[in-house]
Amino acid sequence: MNAPRPRSAAKPPTRPLRRAVHGVLLLDKGLGVSSNAALQQAKRLFRAEKAGHTGTLDPLATGLLPLCFGAATKFAQVSLDADKRYLATLRLGATTTTGDGEGEVVRTRDVCVTLADVEAACARFVGAIRQLPPMHSALKHEGKPLYDYARAGVEIEREPRAITIHAIGIVEGEVDRWVLDVSCSKGTYVRTLAEDIGETLGCGAHLAGLRRTGSGRLNVGAALSIERLEALSAAELDASLLPVDALVADWPKVVLKGEDAGRFLAGVRRRLALADAPRVRVYGPGGAFLGTGHVATGELIATRLLSPAEVAAASAVPLAPAPRIEESESLLS
Repeated sequence: MNAPRPRSAAKPPTRPLRRAVHGVLLLDKGLGVSSNAALQQAKRLFRAEKAGHTGTLDPLATGLLPLCFGAATKFAQVSLDADKRYLATLRLGATTTTGDGEGEVVRTRDVCVTLADVEAACARFVGAIRQLPPMHSALKHEGKPLYDYARAGVEIEREPRAITIHAIGIVEGEVDRWVLDVSCSKGTYVRTLAEDIGETLGCGAHLAGLRRTGSGRLNVGAALSIERLEALSAAELDASLLPVDALVADWPKVVLKGEDAGRFLAGVRRRLALADAPRVRVYGPGGAFLGTGHVATGELIATRLLSPAEVAAASAVPLAPAPRIEESESLLS
């Protein structure tokens, strides 16, 4: 009787080789996709070793989501802190458990408003205001996001937060559906703004759609969808990246010569004839981006530095076109 053949060991799945990628991708996030899922999709496409996003967009929101790769992740906070711009679709006459279209309708009211009514209601929220964060949000209480408590039917006491609404423009609308162009500071919950406008109008409202169109000076017109990225070659993918300094491109620029550049990159303060500045972007010979810093009493002090390897790698990548900047966004810089 023949002995049974030994089974061959199953081969482990081949994992794609990761590589060092440096730059900023302007992603146009699709509907129904979480920000983290979109990040992981882009990271796989670029085979990037390191990547991060610059602030979440809810799955029900679409639009601009800047992604940072490699050395650019050191400057992600700049985009997190930047002012934002949205196209917000309000549905009047119905309030929901979540403040958006995902929740259950808890109350309906008749809608009888004019354009002038909506304009007047929006005007009440322009400027520095205090806003109560919604329970259905990622803010944490004792280590758990508020939406976990909300799903369990638990209400947590929250403190109103100071935000600024720079402008609200009415794009289009009639009866119970209105599209608003909202420019605001970081930390603004547009769904809460929608609910507050609805209460001011006396009929209630919820956020039926949201699209982020701007973050700082970056505009969704220059963004690419995952589907568009999937159709690109490897070389075209790399060419779609903005340079590492894209998020700080509007900061004052300081250029250092060889010795000063090397010492700055090592974290050594440099005494230079420069006016005080709270934030500057710093370059070395050949236009190589070194990092960011600030100037105080004639000293250039490093804030965020690239490593020598990152400087070399980032400088070797051809510079992409400057991000699209809209004239109307000058107040968002």
